[in-house]
Amino acid sequence: MEASEASKGGGRSAGSGQASNDKHSAGGGFLTHGGHTADGGHAAAAGPEKAEAPAAGRTYRMSTSILVWCALAVVSSLYITIPLTPLFARQFDAPLQAAAWTGSAFSLAYAVGLLLWGTLSDRAGRKPVIVFGLLALAVISPLIGLAGTLPALIALRAVQGLAAASFAPSALAYAAEMYPPGRSVTVVGLITTGFMSAGVAGQIYGSSVAESWGWTYVFYWLGGIYLLSAVWLGGWLPGGTRPRRNERLPDLLRQFGSLLKQKKLQACYLIAATFLLAFVGMYTGLEAVLTRQLGSDQMLLVRAAGLPGVLLSPLAGRLAARFGLRKVLQAGLAMAVIGLASIAGGLMLPAFTLPIVIPMSLMLAAGIAIAIPALIAIIGMLGGEARAIAVTLYTFILFIGATLGPLAVLWTLQTTGRDYAAFVLLTALMLAGWAVSRRLPAPDR
Repeated sequence: MEASEASKGGGRSAGSGQASNDKHSAGGGFLTHGGHTADGGHAAAAGPEKAEAPAAGRTYRMSTSILVWCALAVVSSLYITIPLTPLFARQFDAPLQAAAWTGSAFSLAYAVGLLLWGTLSDRAGRKPVIVFGLLALAVISPLIGLAGTLPALIALRAVQGLAAASFAPSALAYAAEMYPPGRSVTVVGLITTGFMSAGVAGQIYGSSVAESWGWTYVFYWLGGIYLLSAVWLGGWLPGGTRPRRNERLPDLLRQFGSLLKQKKLQACYLIAATFLLAFVGMYTGLEAVLTRQLGSDQMLLVRAAGLPGVLLSPLAGRLAARFGLRKVLQAGLAMAVIGLASIAGGLMLPAFTLPIVIPMSLMLAAGIAIAIPALIAIIGMLGGEARAIAVTLYTFILFIGATLGPLAVLWTLQTTGRDYAAFVLLTALMLAGWAVSRRLPAPDR
């Protein structure tokens, strides 16, 4: 979901354990099949080129697997408290809106952290920042399980969100710099699919572990997952290009101000704010409404229903090549509107059944999954030379939406006393996003 640049290093080769089997070029790129480096150079001799190509292929596959796994593991932390919110409310004798801050505090800190870590990784290097973030998560996550009060839990979740934000800008910059152009696009798409899949996987993990062992073990085990991920990534992921030291946070903020003055980008950012607001808000609303009616097995099915939808994200590029970016964006928004409107309508019926919520939650997830890459591409085109900064600002706004979604949904449910009211609100917001998308330019395919 984000983009940047990258680092250098002399990391170990993946698959061989020997530095000589998988060399890096002076620019820090992987050696490709055929002896070409990521920056377009050539190996010195024909013999070694052929011997090293298979090792390079293993390095690509291993490195990609590590990055995608970490994308799934790190971003899952945003979603693990969605099914736990009612449990926290009971555990700490607090209103649902207060308990919802266990998720919103994470996403708010995550949004702010994206601005900080992207700049830091320019200076310190991509891989060191990723490893540090994973180790920080390995320490912070078990501490959350020890929290004895709701304020302490919320505060630790905010710290966790700040640490988790280190991964996305660093990993996407690493992929853009360390892989040849043809492969980097594919790898970025796979990492983005990991981010999207986390929206469902995190909920399934959180609810399953909490039901079997208690909510504290959700965070204890998460610490172990992050520690193993840090060891895996630190030991096997090659280094990167030399750290860059030319980007400062004040300069970044000034560029944000300049971009926000552009009306077309303003429209894009308004649309971006609705994506995770609706996605996280929908699952928060379903958790609040359906736990009174459904058993744990049925709720697990509801949470898992969106997974096939988010896996459609890699298809957005092909659809855009055929139909154009704006049409793909509008189609994704329309699918989300239909999904939310159908859930709202189903909740108005005397007997609300799973055959309505499952396909419609899948439709919303699929709509957002294909709309996000299309909007990122449009923002990149409108941003011009400042495209990396424009996409960073998009990501910040995206997670501000994730912060507001649960709060808006639970406030609406409590204020109106109607189960369908929150979904009517989300439908209206997504419909407004679709209307705004009609005013965007139609970029070349």
